[in-house]
Amino acid sequence: MELGAAGRALCLLETLSRVRSANLETLSREADLPKATALRLLTTLVEHGYVSRDSSDQYSLTLKMFTVGSRALGSVELLDVANPVAGRLRDKTGETVHIGILEENRAVYVLKRESLYTIRMNSRVGRSIPLYCSAIGKCLLASMTNEKIRAIVKDQGLKRYTSKTICNIEDLLSEVENVRSQGYAFDDEEHEEGVFCVAAPIKDTYGDTVAAMSLSTPTFRLDRTQIDAIVKNVCASCNEISTILGYISE
Repeated sequence: MELGAAGRALCLLETLSRVRSANLETLSREADLPKATALRLLTTLVEHGYVSRDSSDQYSLTLKMFTVGSRALGSVELLDVANPVAGRLRDKTGETVHIGILEENRAVYVLKRESLYTIRMNSRVGRSIPLYCSAIGKCLLASMTNEKIRAIVKDQGLKRYTSKTICNIEDLLSEVENVRSQGYAFDDEEHEEGVFCVAAPIKDTYGDTVAAMSLSTPTFRLDRTQIDAIVKNVCASCNEISTILGYISE
C-alpha cells in the first residue's frame, strides 16, 4: 500500500525509535524511503521539535515524543478517574456534565454525561468551544498569565455569540481574576442563549489545572436561588477528582 506523507513520517519515527541515532543514508535504507523524501520529512520533524540533528548529521528522537505520549496517558488517567464522579454529579442534579481540556488555545470536551431530562444539551465529546465565553474555558484561562491571555485574544479575537458575550479584553481579564479568587466560573448565556453553566478547575499533583468540569442547564429549568448549591456541588466534585489525581488543597 502506498504511504502518504504522514505514513512515511511515522515510518521514520518508528525507525528512529529502533536505531536510536542514525544518519540520513541509514534512515533512508531502514525506512525504505528515497533520500530526498527522507531528508524532507526529517527536516520537517526537526523544525517541529520531534527529531534532533547534531553536528555530525546524526538524527535522533527528542523528548517531545515522550511529552506527547505522557499527555495521552494523563488524559486516560483523568477520564478513568473523572467519569464516575461526573456520573454522580449528573445523577444528583439531573443536568448535563462536561469535562474539557486545553487544546491549541481552545477548550475541547473530552467527557460528557448526558442530562436525565428529555431536553438536553447540543454538545458532544471532541467539540471545541471558545475559552473566553464558556465556564470551562474561563477556568482554563484562570491558570494562565494575563500576558498569555492577551496573546490568545490578539490572535483569535473576541467574537460575539450572544448579547452577553464578553467582547472587551479588560472585562475578560477582570472576569478571569474573579474566577481565580472564587475558584469557579459562570457562563450565563455568553456562548449560547438559554444555557447556563457553572465550572470549576481540576488540578493535578503539582497544582496545575489540567481540566475543568461544568454543569450545564437550560435557563428555563434554572432556579437561580439554587445557584450557590450548584456551585457547591460542582466544586466538591472537581475537588474530589483533583484529590484522586494527587492534588493537596491549601
